[in-house]
Amino acid sequence: MGLLTLLFCLVLSWKFIKTFRQKNKKGPTNWPIIGAGLEQWANFDRMHDWLVEYLAQSPTVVVPAMSTTYTYIAHPTNVEHVLKTNFDNYPKGEVYHSYMEVLLGDGIFNVDGELWRKQRKTASFEFASKNLRDFNTIVFRDYSLKLFNILNHASFKNEQVDMQDLLMRMTLDSICKVGFGVEIGTLDPNLPENSFAQAFDAANVIVTLRFIDPLWKIKKFLNIGSEAILDQSIKQIDDFTYSVIRKRKAEIETNEKINKHDILSRFIELGKDPENNMTDKSLRDIVLNFVIAGRDTTATTLCWAIYMIMTHEHVAEKLYAELKSLEQVRAKEENVSLHQYDTEDPESVYLRAIQFAGLLNYDSLGKLYYLHAVITETLRLYPAVPQDPKGILEDDVLPDGTKLKAGGMVTYVPYSMGRMEYNWGSDATSFNPDRWLKDGVFQNASPFKFTAFQ
Repeated sequence: MGLLTLLFCLVLSWKFIKTFRQKNKKGPTNWPIIGAGLEQWANFDRMHDWLVEYLAQSPTVVVPAMSTTYTYIAHPTNVEHVLKTNFDNYPKGEVYHSYMEVLLGDGIFNVDGELWRKQRKTASFEFASKNLRDFNTIVFRDYSLKLFNILNHASFKNEQVDMQDLLMRMTLDSICKVGFGVEIGTLDPNLPENSFAQAFDAANVIVTLRFIDPLWKIKKFLNIGSEAILDQSIKQIDDFTYSVIRKRKAEIETNEKINKHDILSRFIELGKDPENNMTDKSLRDIVLNFVIAGRDTTATTLCWAIYMIMTHEHVAEKLYAELKSLEQVRAKEENVSLHQYDTEDPESVYLRAIQFAGLLNYDSLGKLYYLHAVITETLRLYPAVPQDPKGILEDDVLPDGTKLKAGGMVTYVPYSMGRMEYNWGSDATSFNPDRWLKDGVFQNASPFKFTAFQ
């Protein structure tokens, strides 16, 4: 009996040591009990580049952890399987919903199934409408001019500026105007602080940190630490949002001629149909989801685009030439003379910028193929959402043969996908807008290869 026990212990020890030393060819080292999560945690501050290193070796990387298994994918065939072929098997899931519900509620980015389909169908229809499209164009043009004025004066005074802060302000002001139909003024010349903007930023960060904070539920129960800040931030967000909803409803009821082009007003109108079951809470969730979608994503993309343009002189020159050409064509079409400006006179430069902005419209933007290529190439390398996790309802097998277990998570990784040679060729890591052009005209790629728009 003692010999059998000894033999069993030796075999168990050998198995333990083998597992302990084993290197998973398709991912990080899988340690006993804790799985591969230790390395994932150790590389959290460089998570995206850490995944690039493994996904360059294999288009599918499996990371077993103590509570679940994470599978990361970067090959278009596998991505298409998750996002299209077997879409219903890969919802956001209850875990994701529970983490984000306090901010996103039951908005489009936090629901699955029929509720998601209904919101997506409605939103697609609304955003395709000419009124909302034209309203968007005017709003973003106006706030771009506000930003230009700030940069123009900073340039003449040789001042440093924080581009990310300015772009975050511009996109928040713009999307609140489009979403709520209100001015919040964070991009005013004195760059004032705004309680809604501050609460919005704090809530956004804290709900994201829930994914790596194992103690968040305890903090929430005790109302301490980050969860106490989140609770206060959500209160401020809700106070602002519900007050705007009540005010806009009252305005619509008393004045039929009021501008109803913003998202909130359009959904209030849809809510008049009893079948839509549109409560104030529903309106709050819908609009806040679009604020989140349109604010950070646009600002960070513009930040990276500006950085890439500044560090690639030939791109800046080609982009300037395209914009200059469009300005001349549009001036000729409108039969107007372009204002002369003095590079030493900020006011004359601003007046020329106003005229240029006035020549732009939705249709003319569609002719800026190189600008489209520059922004798309920026999104390829620096996607606003670098990875997107999905739950797994039932056991499944990916096209490459990888087995997925129900209850696990599968994540496609746009940040890594844009850097993979098996997706984009030997120059995958190079910033090359011309890859998107054929005979000077923009050509898109498969949405399962270029996944920046989810």
